[in-house]
This record gives sequence, structure tokens and C-alpha cells, in this order.
Amino acid sequence: MSGISSDAIRGYNDIIILCLLWDRESYGYEIAKQIREISENKYIIKETTLYSSFTRLEKGGYIESFPGTETNGRKRTYYRITDSGRTYYREKCREWDLTREVVEKFIRAEETEILALPPVTE
Repeated sequence: MSGISSDAIRGYNDIIILCLLWDRESYGYEIAKQIREISENKYIIKETTLYSSFTRLEKGGYIESFPGTETNGRKRTYYRITDSGRTYYREKCREWDLTREVVEKFIRAEETEILALPPVTE
């Protein structure tokens, strides 16, 4: 497996984006690039997925968008986290802890050991 499937991570895109916006505002391309870099290329978010998350988070009042600097004749849209977004992020982190606890009960130790072995070569 070369990366994380979008199905496996779909419910966590919001938490990833809010985390990246926690300390500083940013724009779509930069956020996508950070996700790719921080995940060491294991997760590459699709543009449509990213902008769907922005729309959902903005409608929920968790982020705000505003016009930024102009690049190549186009204005970038920047995003920043709101106080509600910070609260929502904390809630989603607690939810993740519970999710991980439950899922780990169904992961067999021998399977994770097998996955950690180097691939068989002939």
C-alpha cells in the first residue's frame, strides 16, 4: 500500500485542516502541500476534497475565509480558524482517541508484525 485511501481518512480531513490553521492562516495549495509533507507522502489530499472541507468548515463557523495576496493575476483565498473551530478541533481530537482505542481492539498483533516485515523478494 503506497498511501492512505481517501475512504480511510475522510472523517479526519477537518481535524487535519484545523490543526494546520491553529497557529497561522493559510491557503489551499499551501495546506495541501503541508499535508503531503507532514504525512511523508502517505496522504495526498485531492483538491476537491480539500475545498469541500473548507466549505463545510466555513458553513459550520469553524473557519473564516478572506482574500489574500494576488499571485499571477489571481487573488488567493486564505483561511483562519475561529474560536468555534478550536473547540471543534478539541472535540474531534477526543473523538479520535476513542476511535483509535476501539479500532485497536480489532487489530491483531500478528498482522501488524507481518506488515512490519520487509517485502519478500525472489
